[in-house]
Amino acid sequence: MNITHASFVTLPVADQDRALRFYTDVLGFRVTADLDLPQGRWLQVAPEGAQTVFTLAGPGMGDFEPGASRGIMLVTTDVDADCARLAEAGTPVHGPDEFPWGRMASFQDPDGNGLMLLTEARH
Repeated sequence: MNITHASFVTLPVADQDRALRFYTDVLGFRVTADLDLPQGRWLQVAPEGAQTVFTLAGPGMGDFEPGASRGIMLVTTDVDADCARLAEAGTPVHGPDEFPWGRMASFQDPDGNGLMLLTEARH
């Protein structure tokens, strides 16, 4: 096997413009692709410098159910500050809580896709 990284993760959304505002304005991601294709809009976002991008798949872009994604871990240098920013933007946050591997919190995007924030423990 010669796999080097994941290209993209699909996040099924009902409203791509609403999702785009959340991922760019609240999470600070940047747009990496925004194309009109015959089957629909191909919209991708990512944190600055990330290898893996997130495809905000709207209606017509596959057999996806909005809000079906779970367990997507986003690594951050300051989980507490990011949780405060999410709360300030009106996004409910669970945590952060301390674990042996780091400090973690969870939240959902406007469509209900489940995401987590992690500040890794220093060993």
